[in-house]
Amino acid sequence: MKEEGNCAIELLPRVVGVERHRLLTDGEGVSTLVVFHGCPLRCRYCLNPLTLTDGWRWKPIRCKDLYGQLKVDELYFLATGGGVTFGGGEPALYPGFITEFRGLCGKDWLLTLETSLNVPRENIVRLLPVVDRFIVDIKDVHLEIYRRYTGKDNRGVLENLRFLVEKGRSNDVTVRVPLIPGYNTMEEQEDSRLVLERMGLNCFDLFTYETDRTDE
Repeated sequence: MKEEGNCAIELLPRVVGVERHRLLTDGEGVSTLVVFHGCPLRCRYCLNPLTLTDGWRWKPIRCKDLYGQLKVDELYFLATGGGVTFGGGEPALYPGFITEFRGLCGKDWLLTLETSLNVPRENIVRLLPVVDRFIVDIKDVHLEIYRRYTGKDNRGVLENLRFLVEKGRSNDVTVRVPLIPGYNTMEEQEDSRLVLERMGLNCFDLFTYETDRTDE
């Protein structure tokens, strides 16, 4: 199954990169970042453009093979309360793979998802029992700003955030609220934060995208 633009992906993921021994960058403790290929968004300042490149050398990977690569750092994970962060691209396109990975690594590794949440609700429902932390790059809550920057609608994103709050997971969510040069203002960034705070979220990462590129 593959419909990347409409998010219906449940193939074996392709891994663009694995970064080991990350300290306090993706949550608690020492973590390993696994970068998945594929994303429903087309952000103007994409931080990982290789995740969108077709015809490259990335090959599908089986869950047991990825686990075999990562378990070498289990002692670091257990000693520091760390684990694996799935990023991309959009890792929430692969709920079955991540669920299978949880079954292999057990309950003691911290599993974190770096996600736009711009995926069907069903994906989030499946991920909810197996993911410990969600780092959500919201871009901007304003529909037109979001659409101009990503090429997509954000109403499903906001509904997925509300779902996480309703399920009692607000303390497990960090929302990244960027100031995006040429797309939003500091006032709009703060307005996004206030909207999300009223929604019931309480952990925010406010920052500015560093870029010398201009809007086309």
